Amino acid sequence: MKNLILSLSFIAFLVSCKNENSKNEVSSDTITVVEGSYEPQIEIMPISHATFVMIWDEKVFYIDPVGGAQVFEGMPQEDVILVTDIHGDHMSAETLLAIKNDGTILIVPEAVNNKIKETVDTAEVIHNDQSTSFDGFKVTAIPMYNLTEERLKFHEKGRGNGYVIEKNDYKVYISGDTEDIPEMRALEGIDKAFVCMNLPYTMTVENAADAVLEFAPAEVYPYHYRGTEGYLDVDNFKKIINAADTSIKVTQLDWYPEVSE
Repeated sequence: MKNLILSLSFIAFLVSCKNENSKNEVSSDTITVVEGSYEPQIEIMPISHATFVMIWDEKVFYIDPVGGAQVFEGMPQEDVILVTDIHGDHMSAETLLAIKNDGTILIVPEAVNNKIKETVDTAEVIHNDQSTSFDGFKVTAIPMYNLTEERLKFHEKGRGNGYVIEKNDYKVYISGDTEDIPEMRALEGIDKAFVCMNLPYTMTVENAADAVLEFAPAEVYPYHYRGTEGYLDVDNFKKIINAADTSIKVTQLDWYPEVSE
């Protein structure tokens, strides 16, 4: 049977962040629909550091929304919010209260729920390795934690959640704050991966690259790369990946618009 191929190209546009002069890049997939297969329509819009918006087949996800409602001005209303951990660069009860609507699906680890439950109600709690489903999507909580002795105090195992979002076997992985843990390295079939790297809180560029080369996503976005001593070298992350495996696409977006003003 003759395949029907429909290609839709999305126009990359600039979105506002934090003030009228701060702009972010947008990553948009070119969509190919082949009869009998599924390729999603996905747009990625970074806000800052760990916070971003993902539109997947018209479903709007807010990831770790912080910074107040004003940083989401001009963005489509969220359908789903995912929060990874209790730290202030990932969780803000005030921001959640300001943006969340009655119909919003809010998915959090238990430690986050304990922090926000007096301010924000109706959160759905999932623990590491648990899943929840809605509207054709499945969200699975992936462990996120530190391995290095001097970093154990920042992220203990079982407190926070990374996430794998899946629809029709297409998978997006969001690492949250973690080192290159066995659970990350064991991931399979990841199409897009958002992988952190910052010191002293998570891991080095080299550790992140080594883990990515092991679980081999089709595309990886380095994000969350501001540490206490500045920004990690994500250009080197890309060089390491490209030198070892040219099949992995490394996409670099503007996660720190204040730097590029």
